[in-house]
Amino acid sequence: MEPDSKSAESESKKAEPRKGRLRETVALIVSGVVVALLLQAFVVQPFKIPSESMENTLREGDRVVVNKLHGETERGDVVVFKGWPGGDTIKRVIAVGGDTVKCCDAQNRITVNGVPIDEKAYLHPDDFAAGGKFEKVVPKGRLWVMGDHRSASADSRDHEEQEGEGTISEDDVIGRAFAIFWPFSHATVLSTPEIFAKPEIFATAK
Repeated sequence: MEPDSKSAESESKKAEPRKGRLRETVALIVSGVVVALLLQAFVVQPFKIPSESMENTLREGDRVVVNKLHGETERGDVVVFKGWPGGDTIKRVIAVGGDTVKCCDAQNRITVNGVPIDEKAYLHPDDFAAGGKFEKVVPKGRLWVMGDHRSASADSRDHEEQEGEGTISEDDVIGRAFAIFWPFSHATVLSTPEIFAKPEIFATAK
């Protein structure tokens, strides 16, 4: 009987470290899941590009990382927001509250506060600036947004009959897209075009 007792005791001692490792593993997995959920809820989240409206900057099926702690939304930012009926939407901010955005000047360029915007850096190469005339003073706390592939984008131009006359509320912005992470062949950091840093735009804003 004594050998059996020692054997049982030995097996019990072996089982204790295994149980400890299992508990540790489970704790690590749970902690990882909690951290991931918190990051997605408050810091960053992935977003899949649903259409061709932001080509060639963002292609349909691309996946981007959205920074939810982006701070103040600025002209030129690519943002994900609670869009018009149909779910979350991604577009480029062309004008912010107090700006006058207009299409178009003699060279068919959109102007912001009378300053022409050269959009060659991001506008789809086979596309036009707008496809129709408009002039809008963006209300405070709101944004005028457009897709980079203008002829394939339903944006502020197409929602002028709704609240805000086509603009969206800054409060509806979920975050700024700052990088493409998939596919790897198209991975890059999304920077704000230099054209939107022109001091003339700020100087003439209302």
